[in-house]
Amino acid sequence: MNRTWGSAVLLAALLGAGCAGKDEASKPAAVVDPAFAQDNQLWREQRLVELLAPDGWTSLMGLHWLELKAHYIGSGSTSGIRLAMGPPRMGMVTQKDGAVWFTPEPGVALKVDGQPLKGRVRFYSDHDAEPTKITFDDDKGVLSLIKRGSRHALRLKHADAPARVNFGNLTYWPADPSWRITARFVPHDANKTMPIVDITGLTTELPNAGAVEFERDGRTWRLEALGEPGRPLQVIFADRSNGRGSYSAGRYIDMDAPNGRSEVVIDFNRAYNPPCAFTPFATCPLPPPENRMDMSVEAGEQAYAKPKTEKAE
Repeated sequence: MNRTWGSAVLLAALLGAGCAGKDEASKPAAVVDPAFAQDNQLWREQRLVELLAPDGWTSLMGLHWLELKAHYIGSGSTSGIRLAMGPPRMGMVTQKDGAVWFTPEPGVALKVDGQPLKGRVRFYSDHDAEPTKITFDDDKGVLSLIKRGSRHALRLKHADAPARVNFGNLTYWPADPSWRITARFVPHDANKTMPIVDITGLTTELPNAGAVEFERDGRTWRLEALGEPGRPLQVIFADRSNGRGSYSAGRYIDMDAPNGRSEVVIDFNRAYNPPCAFTPFATCPLPPPENRMDMSVEAGEQAYAKPKTEKAE
C-alpha cells in the first residue's frame, strides 16, 4: 500500500468522522464535558482506523461458497470460482470428509504464515484454533476460509478493494452523556445460548450470558447480551431510527464484563454499524426479536452513504 495515499485517505475520513448529518447541523450543539467528548472522539478515530486497515472490513470484496468437492480458483475467466483480484490461476480448493485443502498453481506467488507456499496445505477455517491465511499481491490480498453451519466459503480481502480505496466518511449523532447508561446485568443460567439469525438466513446458537436492563424515557428496557459469563459482552439491537438515520439492519454495542455489583455500562454513543453496512460480502448477525426497541436511539454511528466514486457491487 502506498503510505502517502493511505495517510491521505485516513486523514480525509477522520475529518468527517465526527460530523452529524445535514439535518443535525442546524441544531444547537449540546454542552458536554470536554473529557467525555474527547474520549468519544478517540473511540471514533480508533473505530475508523480498524475499519480502514488493509485487512479491515472495507477490504472485503468476495464471498464464495464451496458447493462442489473441488473448485479451481483465480481471477481468470476459466476459474470455477472467479476472484475479483489476484492471480488468474491461483490453485484448487478441495473438500473431503469435512476437511478443506488448498493446492497452489505451480509458479504462482503465494504465502502462508509469511512463507512461500509450494505445495498442498490444509485450509483451516475461522472455527479452527489457527485459521489459514493465504496472501498474494505482495501481501495486499488475503484469502481465508469461513464456516457457517455445515458450509464453507472463501473470503477474499484486498487492500485495493473499492470500498476501502473510495471510502467516504463515518457520521455520528452528537455525543450525548445521557445515552451513556449504567445498567443492571441480569445473569442467565450457565451455558445458556440464544438463536441468532445472520444476513444469509443461517441461525446460530450463541452464548447468552445475561440481559441488560436500564431506564430511559420513563420506561424500563431490556436487551439480551451475547458473550460468555464473566467476559466482555455485545448487544445487537434494532430501534426506530433504523432506516431513518441509522443503518436499516440494526447496530452493535460492545461492553465490558459486568462489575462486582452486577452493573454494566451500555454506551449508545458507541453504537456502530455491522460490516454489512460497508460490504455485501459479510455474514452479519441480525438483532434478535428480544432486542427490537420501540424507541428511536439517535446516538452513535449513523447510516453510511457510499460516495459517488464507489459503484455499487
